Order: sequence, then structure tokens, then C-alpha cells
Amino acid sequence: MTREAIFVYSEEQLTYKFSEDHPFNHLRLNLTHDLLKSIGALHSDVIIPPRMATDKEIELIHDKAYINAIKSAGEGKLSRGIANNYGIGTEDTPIFPHMHEAASLLVGGTLTAVDMVMEGKSKHALNLGGGLHHGFRGKASGFCIYNDSSIAIEYMRRKYGVRVLYVDTDAHHGDGVQWAFYDDPEVCTLSIHETGRYLFPGTGSVNEKGHGQGFGFSINLPIDAFTEDESFLECYETAFREVIEFFKPDVILTQNGADAHYYDPLTHLSSSIKTYCHIPKLAHELAHEYCDGKWIAVGGGGYDMWRVVPRAWSMIWLEMTNQTPLIKQGIPKEWHDKWQPKAPVTLPASWTDPEDMYPAIPRRSEIMEKNHKTLEKALFHIRNEKNKR
Repeated sequence: MTREAIFVYSEEQLTYKFSEDHPFNHLRLNLTHDLLKSIGALHSDVIIPPRMATDKEIELIHDKAYINAIKSAGEGKLSRGIANNYGIGTEDTPIFPHMHEAASLLVGGTLTAVDMVMEGKSKHALNLGGGLHHGFRGKASGFCIYNDSSIAIEYMRRKYGVRVLYVDTDAHHGDGVQWAFYDDPEVCTLSIHETGRYLFPGTGSVNEKGHGQGFGFSINLPIDAFTEDESFLECYETAFREVIEFFKPDVILTQNGADAHYYDPLTHLSSSIKTYCHIPKLAHELAHEYCDGKWIAVGGGGYDMWRVVPRAWSMIWLEMTNQTPLIKQGIPKEWHDKWQPKAPVTLPASWTDPEDMYPAIPRRSEIMEKNHKTLEKALFHIRNEKNKR
């Protein structure tokens, strides 16, 4: 029997931890897991623990020398100079004990999700521990050691021979995944993110469209700072619908960073939970329309882990399992009482955000117009190709 969806989770995923005060904190997983259980949306029979990815699987994307360096660093056997050459031991991506094992578990979680969907055991699968989209072949970057999404895509290509559409709604450009498949016509990457003018990693311009046979299969929507729900969702929905009709994938992999929210401390966008309700809703609809339901979702960024991430990520699971009406119950008192004593901010009492969450954006119409023009540039080659038919 094919399940509707499976939830990949284990508290062992929390071992991916740089330090107590690092902004990337996988306690987010525990908070989300508990919120879903508190509202009665998540039961033990659909929770599957992640497996550890093998070195061979990680080598689908990452150099063996890099993997060995990560192992040595996690054992305290790598000098600072050599570590820095591999992008670790930095302020963004510090070294921590057993980092290879912790990162391999996150990769294995995404591969677990992949196999469940591709083998027909589940229509959809969610691994919130994944989504580390900045990792490169031989270098860590932006809190990401191993790039589970890139590994999962290459794994699907080789094992199942499928065309993959990767959709990234993290506020930071999905650079590691884009460059891994920049010349591959069987993989299409769509990233909507804050412009790199002021934000890491500084890439993802509308002109990055792919190379060689992969030209046209890399689509970027670098939206302006302070973009709000309406403009974000116009770009997201229009692009997603046109790209999927153009590419016609066999499976969708979505990266669901929750850092485009107004409360996020590392970005400059102004979306609300409204955006995070619609993101998985559209992915779910299009997965059934084009891919026989095959949809794999992973986590990603999100640095207001108390007020934003648990609600935003819960929306993915609620949508996957057709349980969105449960949010009418409100945030359960049980969850609030458990976590409020640990939180440095007041936890939300509602699934929605207040209308007056932030002051009016002075350049609102200008931002919307700029984003609309960016959308047209990003989709120009797709629309041009369609008009030729």
C-alpha cells in the first residue's frame, strides 16, 4: 500500500550542531515535530528514522579528499590552515566533533525520503533535516557541509533515471545545487531568493541560466529586499507553473528555507506565514498534475526558530497529508507551555501573523514592479520557446 506521506525524523539529527550560539540550530526539528504531534497531525506510524549516507553516496557530489578532510576535522586531526581551504573552521561553518557522521545522517535522511517516494512506498516525503544547499564539491559554505539536495538529485538520476525539478524558496540563493547541475539538461533548478546585492552568497542573478546542454534549465528570481507576500507569491507561482510546464519533470524536490519571513534576523524580506501556507500548497498541486504525486521536500534556512520555523515547516506536512484544517485549532497550549520557558521571545499564539507585524514598506509599489520585471527576464527564454511551438 502506498502511503500519502512519510516524515523522516530522529533526534539524532540534532547532532548537526556547530555551537550553542550559532544561528543554524536543528532544535528547529524538535520544535516542529512537537508542534505537529500536539495538534494531532503526526503519528509514529508515518515517522521513519534517517539512515546514514555512505561515503560512496556522498561521493556522488563531493570529492573524496574533502570527505576525508571532514572526517579528520571531526576527529580533531586537521590543521586550521588546511581546514580553511575546505571552508570549515570558519565563523559560518565551524568544526565540531563527529561532523562527518552528523552531516552524513542529514544526507541519509534525504536519501531515505527519496527511496520511499521513488519506490512507490509513499507519494510524498519530508526530511526537514535536509536542505543544506550551499555545499560544494570540495568546500563547505554557509552552514552546509554536505549538500544533501545535490546528492539526492544525482542519486535519483543514476538509480531511477528521472528528470528532476528542484525548487528552492530559501531567502539565500541555492548556489551549490545550481552549480552542481549547471550543464545538465535532465535537472532544472528554480530558485527564488533575496537579491545577492546585499545577501550571502551574492549569486543567483537572472542571467545565470545554465551552460552548454543545460542552458535554459537554471532559473533565478532574485527579488528585492523588503519584498512582501503578494509580490513573493506572484513570482513563485508564475515561475513554478511555467517552469514545470516547460520542463515536465518526473519528480519534484523542494527546498523549504523559512528565512524569507519578516522576523528572520539574517535576511531582509517581509513575507509572513501566508507565504509559507501557499508554498507547499502549490508544490502539492503541481506534483500531482505533472509527477504522479512524486514530491520530496527538505528543510533549509530559517533563523527565527521559535516564532517562524515551527509554523512554516508544519505547513509542509499539513499540506502533504491534507490536514491543513487542523490549524483552525490554534497553537496548542501543550506546545506553548513546553517551549515558552526555553524561548528568548514570546511564542506565537496563532498560526497566522498579526496584520501590523511591520510598518508599511515605503517603496512597496516600486519593489513589486522591479520584481515583476525580474520575473519576466527570468522566464523570457521559456516564453520565447513556447511561442515558437
